[in-house]
Amino acid sequence: MTTVLVADDDFAMRLLIGATIGLDGYDVVEASDGEEAWQLILERRPKIALLDVQMGGQTGLDVTRRIRREPSLAGMAVILVSARTQRADLQAGYDAGADEYVTKPFSPNALAATVRTWASRRAEG
Repeated sequence: MTTVLVADDDFAMRLLIGATIGLDGYDVVEASDGEEAWQLILERRPKIALLDVQMGGQTGLDVTRRIRREPSLAGMAVILVSARTQRADLQAGYDAGADEYVTKPFSPNALAATVRTWASRRAEG
């Protein structure tokens, strides 16, 4: 079973994302901040991390950079989710190492399709 980390400091957003992708049968683990996300990444080794950009403490960008610096996590897909929609924000996400950048508000179906795409890519490679 594919493990997916959902990290967002907004409980309702974690619930929405977790419920949406959980319908596809993924093992969803949740974190409420960047440090908890990092600990779960090290413990659970998810195939996909959905990270809110604006979390307290370590941001989603910070966690993304940490993931990309760790060779043992090279196969993990990182999808940033954010209300920050300016071109510079998206570029900062990709510069940090994100594979995908999803802006809020988003379509739950579109987000689930994005997760399925990355899960299948990671299963192939």
